[in-house]
Amino acid sequence: MKTVILEKVKSTEKIVRQIEADNILVFVVDRAINKADIKKEVEELFNVKVTKVRTHTLKNKKLAYVKLNAEYPAVDVATKLGMKKNG
Repeated sequence: MKTVILEKVKSTEKIVRQIEADNILVFVVDRAINKADIKKEVEELFNVKVTKVRTHTLKNKKLAYVKLNAEYPAVDVATKLGMKKNG
């Protein structure tokens, strides 16, 4: 049975800039999930390589900042997820 760790994709103006400039995607994840599990799920779901995962916990939610390997543009993954580019 597959557990879905990623609850949803965050999309704000600042996050769109991070996607374009830093190759980073931001997800809301379950607070109990660790960085290794987040990395594994992102790599499997989107067929990419993850360079680094940072997390930030806010009250009852956890944000995962997932930096993709340079050969996998985050903007391509964001487009597949239906995120729209500003401008």
